[in-house]
Amino acid sequence: MVIAVVMLIGAVAFSVVLRGTVLDTAARAGETRLELLAGEIRTQGSSAVEAADDEIVQLLSASGEVVAASEDAPDDPLPFGDESQVSTVDGDPVLVLAEGVDDDGTLVLAVPVEDDLETLGTVSMLLAVSVPLVVLLVAALTWVVMGRALRPVARITAEVDDITADRLDRRVPVPASGDEIAALAETMNAMLGRLDASASAQRRFVSDASHELRSPLATIRQHAELAQAHPEVTSLHELSDVALDEGRRLQALVDSLLLLARLDEGAPTGDEPVDLDDLALAEGSRLRAAGIAVDVSGVGPARVHGDPQLLGRLVRNLADNAARHARGRVAIGLSERDGSAVLVVDDDGAGIPESQRERVFDRFVRLDDARDRDAGGSGLGLAIVLGVARATGGDVLIEDAPLGGARFIVRLPAAL
Repeated sequence: MVIAVVMLIGAVAFSVVLRGTVLDTAARAGETRLELLAGEIRTQGSSAVEAADDEIVQLLSASGEVVAASEDAPDDPLPFGDESQVSTVDGDPVLVLAEGVDDDGTLVLAVPVEDDLETLGTVSMLLAVSVPLVVLLVAALTWVVMGRALRPVARITAEVDDITADRLDRRVPVPASGDEIAALAETMNAMLGRLDASASAQRRFVSDASHELRSPLATIRQHAELAQAHPEVTSLHELSDVALDEGRRLQALVDSLLLLARLDEGAPTGDEPVDLDDLALAEGSRLRAAGIAVDVSGVGPARVHGDPQLLGRLVRNLADNAARHARGRVAIGLSERDGSAVLVVDDDGAGIPESQRERVFDRFVRLDDARDRDAGGSGLGLAIVLGVARATGGDVLIEDAPLGGARFIVRLPAAL
């Protein structure tokens, strides 16, 4: 439609300009001939008009009567004005021009423009035929080209319509055109890959969480059934101890799951100034009270902004993880470097293989030497550490510790 409107306006404008140009050319030629005739009249008189051959010329008096005329001129005076105008003589189109001569007379010349007007008519006819044809051709080409260009979009749409939550492994076809549609298909496949990985991780998380929650419940139920079937084998005190221990384990597991869900949702983590060195020294004292050799000589002053409870949970989980895997020594260090608070926790345990250093931050992941439920924990501690660190604007790295075990390095933005 836009092309049709533009071409229609262009065709009309071209016809108008061409008509004006052709008639202006004829008028200039007529004016030149009028000047020559006027000069001849001044020297030869009215006989110069009568001698004009194959021309339509009239000499009019001041009252408008024909004084002299050429052989081809009509008997009646030709209509004229200040500007040249198109009229007809014996049914043929002419361009009438006039110029004043001596004694208030007027010399009138009619220039035939039949051939010019026929040419203009031919051009108009060609435009009237060619403009619709060009518009139809452009419309057809646009339909074909856009159809071919958008055909991959239709295939992508059909494929996406068939993708459901349980079929996220499917991918949309990527055309070989290398254009924006191919880039769109690649982007959609990357998005589907992320959704598939997220859904798989969620399914594993639900499965692992169900297993972890089922274990303490099964323990409580087994002891209760044993006490009910064989009351002489166990006592109420033993049953209550089991129920309390497993209940505390359940509560800790549920609290950890809720905290991870809160971190996943991007909930605000607070913006209070927190002295990270106080938290590190408190954890060192707690581990010493549990009989573990802890070196806190490397703890220096460092302050960050965040949630005190979450940051305390981060430091505690790192300390518990180091204590759980240490053979006998744990070291905690803290310093400010390049605008960051750097917390370092070392142990002298077996360390973490480099291939497993990213995997240990996954939820419910325990390495082979930490499969025991009591020693290995729930498998959520390091996931919480990473979640809290990233929610506070930092990150966590794992390296080999000088003590021989694993070194956890937490970098957090230091408070200004």
